[in-house]
Amino acid sequence: MSGLQVDSIRKNFGLRQVLNDIFISCQQGEIIGLLGRNGSGKSTLLKIIFGTVNAENRFVSIDDIPINSLFENQGLIHYLPQENFLPDHIKIKGVISLFCSRHQGAILTENELIRPFLNQKSSQLSGGERRVVEVLLMVHSEAKYLLFDEPFNGISPLFIEQIKLIITEHTKTKGFLITDHDYHHILEISSNIMLLHEGAIKRIKEVHELVEWGYLPQAKNRD
Repeated sequence: MSGLQVDSIRKNFGLRQVLNDIFISCQQGEIIGLLGRNGSGKSTLLKIIFGTVNAENRFVSIDDIPINSLFENQGLIHYLPQENFLPDHIKIKGVISLFCSRHQGAILTENELIRPFLNQKSSQLSGGERRVVEVLLMVHSEAKYLLFDEPFNGISPLFIEQIKLIITEHTKTKGFLITDHDYHHILEISSNIMLLHEGAIKRIKEVHELVEWGYLPQAKNRD
């Protein structure tokens, strides 16, 4: 099968099974929204797909070519962790030259969101500003598939709306698997929604299903 295929993912922490035979398929042009309660295993799943966390069982392929390790990834998949990954001692314009191709780097340096930070180091930016830079680096990379863990965390509401537009625009050449604690953002931009519930993937067609699975609270009746 074409695209990013994730199959038969199983992960245990001691006697607790966190992920049980997970299957996800993502194509370029698609945004998969991954929802789940805290501790449900969303971050663990993204790390397993990327190759930085081992699992009891794991199968990942891109366009029918197995990706068995981080080395075999060859830049086809990039992962945005919750934690800051920018080096503190390099100016942002230097990070762009390291992370992006010359063509994409030239495009990115003209982006109005990142231009104010080009001559600053990561250590000089706020948490939200660093997050903006990290997301923009990812979407301007050569990777075909991006795994985003809490991409909107700490970003001001105005910037979030612009970031969502940028992500949507880059679906022309990329596929996204995104999780965020604010489900409204996920529901707004995703082409498909999945809920990680008790170690299994539930495919969500309607918002009311998130209530039925206990992810969202029941609406209170008004007298």
